[in-house]
Amino acid sequence: MNRITLILAAVLSLAFTQVTAQDFNKGLKAAQGGDYATALQEWKPLAEQGDAKAQFMLGLMYSKGHGVIKDYAEAVKWYRLAAEQGYAKAQFNLGLMYRQGHGVIKDHAEAVKWYRLAAEQGDAKAQNNLGVMYANGYGVLKDNFTAHMWYNISSANGQKTAGENRDKLAGLMTANAIEKATAMARECMNSDYKKCGY
Repeated sequence: MNRITLILAAVLSLAFTQVTAQDFNKGLKAAQGGDYATALQEWKPLAEQGDAKAQFMLGLMYSKGHGVIKDYAEAVKWYRLAAEQGYAKAQFNLGLMYRQGHGVIKDHAEAVKWYRLAAEQGDAKAQNNLGVMYANGYGVLKDNFTAHMWYNISSANGQKTAGENRDKLAGLMTANAIEKATAMARECMNSDYKKCGY
C-alpha cells in the first residue's frame, strides 16, 4: 500500500511540475505578444505559490506598468520575494530600485548588497553596477581596485559598457594598480566569486 501511495505521489508531483512550467511559459508567450492580462493571470498564482521566476516577472510588470498600473512599491515587493530566494535577476532589479529610490527610500548600501548577491552568481549587469558603486563611493568606500575588478569581470562576461568603464578608470590608475586589480578579478572568477577582494 505504501509503495502505491509513493508512486501516486511521484506521478502527481511530476504532473503538477509540468503544469506549472506550462503556465509560466503560457504567461511568457502572452507577455511577449503584449497580452499582459493573460500573463498576469498565469503568473500571479505561481508567484503567490512562491515561484521566483513568476515573482520576478510580476515585479517587471509593476515596474514598467505593463498590464497593471505602474507601482514601484508593488514591484519591490515581488522583486524582494524572488531575490530572497536567490534569483539573480530579481536581486539586480531590487538593487536598481534601491539605487534609484523607486518604491523604497534611496539606499546605496542596500543597492550594493543586492548587486553583490547577483554579481556573485555571474550577473554581468550587477557586476558592472558594483563597479560603478565602488568607482563613485556609493554605498561603499570609494575603491578603484575593486571597481576595476568588477568592471573587468563584467566585461569578461559580455557587458560592453563595463569594458568602457574599466578603460576610463584605468586612465586614473598606475600600471601596478591595474595589475593588482586584474589579479583580483582573476582570483574572483577562479574562485567562483568567493574571493573577490573583500
